[in-house]
Amino acid sequence: MELTRAKDWLIGAVGMILVLGITIAILWWVVSDPADGSEAESVRPPTVGTPDDVPPDAAPPDGLRDDETWLADLELDAGTVVTAGSTLRDIQAVGQDVVTGPDGLVAARLSVDATVPFEVVAEELGSGTVVRAADDGQAAVVRTVEALGRELRVVATGTVEVEGGSLVVEPRSIDIGGPDFFSDAIGAVVRSLVTIEHEIEGLPEGLELQDVTVQDDGFRANLQGEDVRLAS
Repeated sequence: MELTRAKDWLIGAVGMILVLGITIAILWWVVSDPADGSEAESVRPPTVGTPDDVPPDAAPPDGLRDDETWLADLELDAGTVVTAGSTLRDIQAVGQDVVTGPDGLVAARLSVDATVPFEVVAEELGSGTVVRAADDGQAAVVRTVEALGRELRVVATGTVEVEGGSLVVEPRSIDIGGPDFFSDAIGAVVRSLVTIEHEIEGLPEGLELQDVTVQDDGFRANLQGEDVRLAS
């Protein structure tokens, strides 16, 4: 009797080991790939960068010379760009269809996003001027001006716009701290002194200002152009 029970236990134990071994083998087959790199079609991951994913216009231009190199796209980022006449921050440039060679580096299409700090614009209006963000996406200009033989502290608020390729903030409201009718009367006199007209400098020629928004640290501008020379 004891011998029969031991035999039954041994058969059961062997059976459990076989089942466990088969289960492990199946799991290993499912989660692993063959050593030669081939895969079952049902578990093959999607391929990245196939020819079908490439835009149809992403092709080198006809007549590309032996001493030229073509890049489908090019991204350039810079924290700060300083020139003799301006300062720009947080610059992000994306060029497409770029050719580099003896004649320089030229992008068929170029888009640039950059921030014009408030202090750069304020300097153009005069010493002591402050430019800052205002409510509802507007910008405010605070400065002391002379009108009718007196000095007045003026706060002008307006919406930023693009006019003739320049960043423009023309006052919609002017406050000099007095009654509304008085502010309106004096506002006509000082309006030109608190109007912003800024041409963005420090970027390659051929870019045209497309859009401007007001941020906490300055004016965020988008410029675009074609056949822009990035470097000579």
